[in-house]
Amino acid sequence: MRPMFLRLLKPGYRAWVMIWIISIFVLWEGLAWMLHLFMSPQQATSRLPYLHVVMDSFYRHWNTLAEQSSVTFGNAAIGFAGGTLLGALLALLMSAAVWIERTLSPYVVSSQMVPVIGLAPIVYGIIHNAEWARIVMAAYVTFFPVIIHTLKGLKSASPQHLELMRAYGTSWRARYVKCLLPSALPGLFSGMKIAAPLAVTSSIVVELMGAPDGLGVLMVSSLYYGSAQAGMFWATIMLSMGIGLISYLFISLAEHWLTPWQPEFRPKGGE
Repeated sequence: MRPMFLRLLKPGYRAWVMIWIISIFVLWEGLAWMLHLFMSPQQATSRLPYLHVVMDSFYRHWNTLAEQSSVTFGNAAIGFAGGTLLGALLALLMSAAVWIERTLSPYVVSSQMVPVIGLAPIVYGIIHNAEWARIVMAAYVTFFPVIIHTLKGLKSASPQHLELMRAYGTSWRARYVKCLLPSALPGLFSGMKIAAPLAVTSSIVVELMGAPDGLGVLMVSSLYYGSAQAGMFWATIMLSMGIGLISYLFISLAEHWLTPWQPEFRPKGGE
C-alpha cells in the first residue's frame, strides 16, 4: 500500500481532503461556540478562539508570521542537516566493528537522558547566541533517531550478500556502496522523519528562553496580552505544526524518490 500522502495527491482523494478540512472547521467552531455559551467572552477566547478569528490573525499578521517562521525554520533546518550528518557518520562508524558500537552506545544513549526543556536554557546560557543555540538543539534532537534507525538499517543487510561479496574479494568500500548503504537508506529516512518535527520544536523551545526573534517569541508575546491576542497565539501554534508537517512530507517524498525498491513504494495493480 502506498503512503497516504502520495494517495492524497491523486484527484480521487481530494474530496476526502476537503471533507476532512471542513470537519475540522465545523468541530473547532462548534467547540468554541459551546465555550462562549458557558464562559465570559474573555475566558472562552483565551481557551479556544473561533477558527475564523485565528484565520483572520493569519491574514492580518502574515508578514510577521512568515518572517519569524523563516527564522525558526532556517535554524532548525541547519541543525537538522548537521544532526543528520553526524548521526549517519556515527552509525557508519558503529557498524564497522562490534567493539566500536559497544563503546559508543552508552554515550549515545546517555546523551538523550537530559530533556530538551532542561537542556535548552543551559545551551542558550553557555552560547549566548540564539541562532547557534537553536542550531545546536535541533542537531541534538536529530542525531539520536538518525543513529538508531540508520544502524538498524545497516544491520538489516543480507548476510548472504555480504558473504558472497567477501568470497569474491570485494573491497569494504564496494560492500558499503553496493549493499550496506542501500540497506541503510530506509532506516536513515525513518530517523529523519522522526527528527524533522522535533528539530522545529527544539528551536521554538530555545526561543521561549528569551531569543530576540522566532515563532517562540511570538507565542510568548501573544500569551502576555491574553485573550486580546489569542488568535495570534493559535496562529503561531498552527504555523509551527504546519512547518513540522511539511518537513515530514518533504522527507517522505525524498524517500519515495530515492528508495523506490521498498515494497510500499512499488506500484500495485489498479493504482
